[in-house]
Amino acid sequence: MSSILRKHLAMALGVATLLAACAATTSAKPAGPSPVERLRQDAEAIHALGISGVQVRVIAPDGRQSVATSGTADLDTGRPVPSNGYFRMASTSKALVATVVLQLEAEGRLSLHDTVDHWLPGVVQSRGNDGSRVTIRQLLQHTSGIPDGLPGYTTPKEYYQQRHDVYGPEQLVARAVAHAPDFPPGKGWAYSNTGYVLLDMIIQKATGHPTHQEIENRILRPLGLDQSLWNGTSPTLPQPHAQAYQLFGPGSRVDVTDQIPVDHENLSWVTTTRDENVFLRALLAGDLLPTRQLAEMKQTVPVSAEVQQLWPGGRYGLGLVERPLSCGGTYWSHEGGDGGYITLNGVTDDARRSAVVSMSEARGDTPKHILDQEKAASSLIDHALCAEDPSTP
Repeated sequence: MSSILRKHLAMALGVATLLAACAATTSAKPAGPSPVERLRQDAEAIHALGISGVQVRVIAPDGRQSVATSGTADLDTGRPVPSNGYFRMASTSKALVATVVLQLEAEGRLSLHDTVDHWLPGVVQSRGNDGSRVTIRQLLQHTSGIPDGLPGYTTPKEYYQQRHDVYGPEQLVARAVAHAPDFPPGKGWAYSNTGYVLLDMIIQKATGHPTHQEIENRILRPLGLDQSLWNGTSPTLPQPHAQAYQLFGPGSRVDVTDQIPVDHENLSWVTTTRDENVFLRALLAGDLLPTRQLAEMKQTVPVSAEVQQLWPGGRYGLGLVERPLSCGGTYWSHEGGDGGYITLNGVTDDARRSAVVSMSEARGDTPKHILDQEKAASSLIDHALCAEDPSTP
């Protein structure tokens, strides 16, 4: 299925390129859409898939911001999508966690070679999972082999039953290591939320403070990111925000805004497209990490074949994903999806251009819907990062 989808996508892009080339021959100047028009078109294309609401923000090299929205923030009232709406950051917060870990390494307070057992003796010792063989680097890079064991809902009934469940980090780790490891440490790649639960626990051991406090003190306050908030066990979001929806199947579209993220330490962050852009630009510009630690963060390995379907050519560093650009080179990102909100983002390697698209519906009922949503959002990010500077002749 993924091969067919990729061929279909390539054909669609090829047709679009051909049409643009033909149009260009009728004028002395290229007749293709401007970057702002293209952004609006790409946001509309995502909405056309059936996704309720879309908001996008792009920051150009000169600092100018372009914003586009599409769809509705509330299927009951039809109110418009706010361009500055809050959404759950979800796994994009892994980049925040990784930044804190690398800052601590730069300060000599921990080493990427430290084992889990060094900081959390006996916590990972079950069913072949062995914390004495797993390093902090492997946790950051998803090469630890520790299973991804977070609970989750797959039906409307499960959502209503589980949406306010609260778990402690020890509970989440115990659930995961009750299963055999995916592979020996360092011998494969598999996305593991459990690894980042362990990193939260290590940060607290190393600093005496919870991870969210270290993130606030080390990243958010210095950058002035006052629209990024740790929500803890609150099931609601600040205003304004779009309602979040989950498509479970035909006729089963549920408003899932009201819920507590299962890993509330790591996944309870809410943010805006403005703040997420600023964070990614600052990180890649070297404003948050010394040169050596940023270089460590950008040392990548290939992701699994399964995840390659979502991130073609993607490679994973330490809390950052590297993906190819259609115009050449690569960009850095870390998407997030939780509680109905799906967000893709990207920043060029020189940190001069960035883009964030937040979708307030997860069409997770079929592999095709998942891939279609991912491909449309990835295309938007690619177009935004490959757009020519308006000042270019």
